[in-house]
Amino acid sequence: MLIPEPPKVTAPSPIYSDRICSAEETLGRIKPFLPRYGITRVCRLTGLDRIGVPVWSAVSPNARSIVIHHGKGITDADARVSASMEALERSIAGNPLIDAVTATRVDLQAEGFSVDSLDSLIAQGQADIGDREMTAWVRGSDVLSKSEAWVPREAVVLDRTPEAVRFWQSSDGLASGNSILEASFHGILERIERDAETLWNIAAEEQRLETCCDPFSFKDPVIDNLVGRIARAGLSVRLFDITSDIGIPCFAAFLGPVVIGRLSQPRFIDVTKGSGAHPDPLRAAIRAITEAIQSRLTYISGARDDIYPETFQRPLPREFSSYFNAHPRPMPFQKTTGSTRLGTMFDSVLDKLRNISISSVIVVPLTQPDLPFSVAKVFVPDLENPHGARRRQFGSRAISKALFSP
Repeated sequence: MLIPEPPKVTAPSPIYSDRICSAEETLGRIKPFLPRYGITRVCRLTGLDRIGVPVWSAVSPNARSIVIHHGKGITDADARVSASMEALERSIAGNPLIDAVTATRVDLQAEGFSVDSLDSLIAQGQADIGDREMTAWVRGSDVLSKSEAWVPREAVVLDRTPEAVRFWQSSDGLASGNSILEASFHGILERIERDAETLWNIAAEEQRLETCCDPFSFKDPVIDNLVGRIARAGLSVRLFDITSDIGIPCFAAFLGPVVIGRLSQPRFIDVTKGSGAHPDPLRAAIRAITEAIQSRLTYISGARDDIYPETFQRPLPREFSSYFNAHPRPMPFQKTTGSTRLGTMFDSVLDKLRNISISSVIVVPLTQPDLPFSVAKVFVPDLENPHGARRRQFGSRAISKALFSP
């Protein structure tokens, strides 16, 4: 089949962005601070692949977690900001300059404070925090109840240099933005996305395949452009609607060679995955597809320090190949007709979480208010976490789905 040349998209409409200012303005705000936080280089990776969708990299040589950070976007400015902001997030989370109080949980509760010891994030081989154990706590805001909430400082920090840590080390829920509201919004969406992924993965393979949807159903020039570029590069993409009971649109995209089904020994790196969540299904789908493209460039560049040599020799899991046998179904996606104001969307997301009885959404600011950008760590303890080296792999939502789903 002849695939038409996709239209060029030079600059996205504001409907494709959640930032309170343009990507160019955001870059201008953060650029002077990159050296302060150890970010020495920001470079364009796009040309290493034949797809041509912008992917950039930011390098922080002395980082306490990973050194190489990638970002993607519709334009180069979007991707450059995405990579730079991710590097800032991790640098700041490695040693956040936030006040801590050393006390026991019962002492804080006796003073009337709300305390969450985040037992679901305890690392493998570690014990839960005892009621009378002296612990360093930091203050956050429960944006559902609009009250203070205290969480262990060690759960906030992303520092992989110690040999042993009490809490699972993850960037899940770590987010940044031009304001604390912008950072909080993206952190909450990431938690919703990871929860949806976990619940989708628990479903039977047949149920997962039935969620495959046709990206052309969006009738959107940006998505048409992305899919066209992928096809012209000799690749195929499968998009799955993995939206959970929360009702915030969420998608997973799998990207691989058109001939993936005919490869005798496909490798793990032959297929890449991306996911995204957003109140607007269009933006959620774009995030998923562009993240799959970014992940492909991660393997092509071979530079990211949490990708090990054995990764390139791992066989592809059988179910990943099966996803490309799924038949995309036309879906009646409607472009959002609600407000695209950040504050309104933020409140709408919180309402969705209240509707399924989520008890708390805790936002811990990691930056001082005098900076022109914000970094926050978001905890939604009732939601599922991605796969990781935790003492408890699953929470009540995943266990319930596994036990009671047909």
